[in-house]
Amino acid sequence: MFRRRAARIGFVFVCLSLASTAAPAQDWTWSADANAFVGVNDQQRLFAGFESFESQNWFMLAGSRDDNVGQLTVNAMASLEPLTVGRLVWIEGGQRVDPGGSPQLFQTGESYQRIPLSNVQHPHDLIMSLGASYRIEEPTIAYTFAASVVGSPALGPTAFMHRESARDNPQAPLSHHWLDSTHVSYGVLTGGVAAGEFTIEASTFRGEEPDENRYNIERPKLDSYAARLGWRRGGWDAQVSAGHLHQPEWFEPYDETRITASLGYEGRVAARPFAAMLAWGENRDAVVTNGVSDNFLLEWDLGLPRRFTTYGRAEVVEKELLGLGYHPLGFQHPHVYSHIDALTVGTVWDLVTDARYGRFGIGGDVTVYHLSPDIVPYWDGSRSFHAFLRWRPAASGHHHH
Repeated sequence: MFRRRAARIGFVFVCLSLASTAAPAQDWTWSADANAFVGVNDQQRLFAGFESFESQNWFMLAGSRDDNVGQLTVNAMASLEPLTVGRLVWIEGGQRVDPGGSPQLFQTGESYQRIPLSNVQHPHDLIMSLGASYRIEEPTIAYTFAASVVGSPALGPTAFMHRESARDNPQAPLSHHWLDSTHVSYGVLTGGVAAGEFTIEASTFRGEEPDENRYNIERPKLDSYAARLGWRRGGWDAQVSAGHLHQPEWFEPYDETRITASLGYEGRVAARPFAAMLAWGENRDAVVTNGVSDNFLLEWDLGLPRRFTTYGRAEVVEKELLGLGYHPLGFQHPHVYSHIDALTVGTVWDLVTDARYGRFGIGGDVTVYHLSPDIVPYWDGSRSFHAFLRWRPAASGHHHH
C-alpha cells in the first residue's frame, strides 16, 4: 500500500512540476545537451562476425526555476536508437540479420524476441528520462527530493553516456550491467542530503529492466531500493553505493544485490583537458549457488593539440556467456562464468568547432581481448572496430550526482 501511494505521489509531483513550465519563459533557465555518433561497427569473431551501420545518440533538455524556498528542476531525455540501432546489420558473408541491437562482442543484458541478448548492446528507450527535482539550500546543508516517471536511482556512478571520460566512445562498457544499467528505470523516488563535500542519497525504484518495446513508458513500480554516498572536491569525485534489485531480468527471475564504487577526475593534465574514472561493480544473484561476479573498469579521455582527442577503456569482467538462458523461478543452479579482458583505444579529430552549431568530429577505435580458456574455441581472434562521425554541442553540460 505504501509503495503504491508513494508512486502516485511521485507521479503527481512530476506532472505538476512539468505543468509548471507554462510559467513565463523568463522565470526559467534552460540548458540542453546531446551526443550523436553515426558510423560503421565491425565486430570480428571466430565463425560469426558482424558489420553494422548505426547511430548511438541521446538528446536532453533541463530547466530550473528558483522560488522563495528552493530550486525546481525538470528534465527530459530521449534517444532515437530504437530507429537507428540494429536495423542495418550484416553477418559475415553478407546476409542481413536482426540481432536486436548494436553488435558488441561479449556484451550481455536484457532480451530481444524473448531471447537473452548475447554479443549485442540493446538500444535505449525512446524516453530515457522524464522527471523533476527540488533542492532546498540552507547555510550548511542542502536537501533534495526527486521523482521521475523514467529516471536513475542512487546506484552506481554517472551513466556512461554522460561521463566525460566515456563520451567520445560509441560503445557501452561490458561492465554496464554491473555499474550503471539502472539509469533508465520506470518509477524512481530519491531523497538526498548534502553537507560540504559529501552527499548521501536513498532511492526506491523499479528493479526490472525495460521491456522490448522501446517506444512505451512502462508502469512505474517501487519494488527495489538503493543508497549512495558521494564525495566531491574540485575535479575529483567518488561514490560508493549498493542496491537491491527485484528480478531485473525476466529470464533469470530472482533478485540481485549490486555494490559499486568509483573514483573519477575531470580537469587538466599538462594544460590538456583530461577525464578518467576507475570503477568496480559486483552483482550478487539470489538462488545462484555461485552468484557473485565482479567487474572492473578504467576509462579515460585526453585532449591533444590540433583538436585531437584520444580515449580508451580497459575492463576486466566475468560474466555468463556459455550458460546464458532461461532459469526457472526458484531453481537452484550455478553460473558458468567466463573471464574477458578488453582494451579499447581510439581517437577523435574535431573537424569543426562552432559555438552555435557544435563540434563535428571524425574518429575511430579498436578493441582487443584476452579470454579465459573455456571460450577460446568460440571467440578466438576476436577484435572490434568503429569508424564514425560524432556531433555534440560546443559547450556540453556536466552530469554529476
